[in-house]
Amino acid sequence: MSDGLDNRLGLAVPNEWWPGSPLMKSYEAAGFALIQLPSPPPSVLADARQLGRHAAATRAALDTTDLAPVVHAPGPLLAGTPTDDTAFEGLLAYAAEIGAGHVVYHAHALPDHASSEDRLLAETRSLARHAALAERLEVTIAVENLAPVFPGPERLSDTPLTLRGLVQRIDSPRVGICLDLGHAHVIAELKHTALEHLITPALDSVVLFHLHDNLGARWDRSSNPAGLDPLRLDLHLAPGRGTLPWAEVAPTITDHTAPLLLEVHPPNRPPPDELLATTRELLASEAAPVTTG
Repeated sequence: MSDGLDNRLGLAVPNEWWPGSPLMKSYEAAGFALIQLPSPPPSVLADARQLGRHAAATRAALDTTDLAPVVHAPGPLLAGTPTDDTAFEGLLAYAAEIGAGHVVYHAHALPDHASSEDRLLAETRSLARHAALAERLEVTIAVENLAPVFPGPERLSDTPLTLRGLVQRIDSPRVGICLDLGHAHVIAELKHTALEHLITPALDSVVLFHLHDNLGARWDRSSNPAGLDPLRLDLHLAPGRGTLPWAEVAPTITDHTAPLLLEVHPPNRPPPDELLATTRELLASEAAPVTTG
């Protein structure tokens, strides 16, 4: 029996991996319906000839499957300068050329400090201009909430509600949030709040989810599972292998309609079919009711 997730679950190709036909076919054979692809670097995105060549090869590999593609922008890309804006235009063109419906972008990845104000304003204005192009190309820009890889300063993008404010200001049907649950779990614990309290206010702007697991803020320094970096927060473990409260958020995720993309780093990733089965099982779970008396 279908659980309503058949056309919503996808798997990300690791950064700097080439998504050739054999890899894509293995994702499809495991039961995934979507695939997230890392975009070429800004230098390629800014060169129409190189971009076209890369897109044609990616499109040829995609054509051997029925997978629906999503493109992830280069992490360092920060709209609002002439160089980055040229690359961003190329990013949207690349997504349209390979048939991707979404582009994931790290917006507002700057510290909450007065020195960031001018750069943030330039980025917001740039995204508003790019939203018009995204509307013409029928590509949705999904701004992703982040989390520190290692303990460090907070960025504006770490709070989903901040990104909701950005989305509301731009006010385009082609700009929304990519809600990364793994990142949100880290931030919720750093802020000593419940994951649900952090993500619920932003759900009305969500157009895409990223799913993975971690050990939260790692306050208990005495606990370090074998094989894991003792300080890393953003671990990108397979769902169920960390401390993210899947039973609490599963109803929220399954009741939503946005695609669900698994981002699990290769050292921590089981075979695709096992990963899919475990994720389905976790999303079918429900939190135990609270009893009193």
